[in-house]
Amino acid sequence: MDQEEETEAPAPIQQQNQLPASSTYSLVLRIMSKRRTWVCLFVIVYSILLSSSWNLLQSILSWYQQQSQIASSSGWPAIYASVLLGAVFGVMSMAAALAVAVPATVVIWITVVVLLAFFGKPRRVLVVEGRKITREILGFVIKILLKEGNAVAAVCAVLGYFALVRRNADVD
Repeated sequence: MDQEEETEAPAPIQQQNQLPASSTYSLVLRIMSKRRTWVCLFVIVYSILLSSSWNLLQSILSWYQQQSQIASSSGWPAIYASVLLGAVFGVMSMAAALAVAVPATVVIWITVVVLLAFFGKPRRVLVVEGRKITREILGFVIKILLKEGNAVAAVCAVLGYFALVRRNADVD
């Protein structure tokens, strides 16, 4: 009987240690399941990228100012600068979207592989199917990132062009 009491005594201690970990885990899952959390993550990554590339943006704008002073009648410097600005913002948006897409993609991949395992696929078939699924998911994610990045780049280039032309007209 003494041995049974000794084995039963540590069990509540283990359960007490596991409760904070599971409640923390459930809290993290609850927070990360919210859409606004992912939007905040996107904005944070995008702002970090923007602040780190600030010198590049400043150099593009200073180049535009120098070129607009030399050839004030030509609109080509504004076009070049706006395309460069659009490309920078497009690349930054793709990087920020990638930071959000990676966890979601991993969850999708794990879900599909686990479902294949539950359907009784042998391990070798599961590895082959997992590689195929990985290629398909990565291809799909890259296509979406390129589409979204190009859309952001185009919008930023157009808005940048009009902002630069208006700024140049206000200076003259």
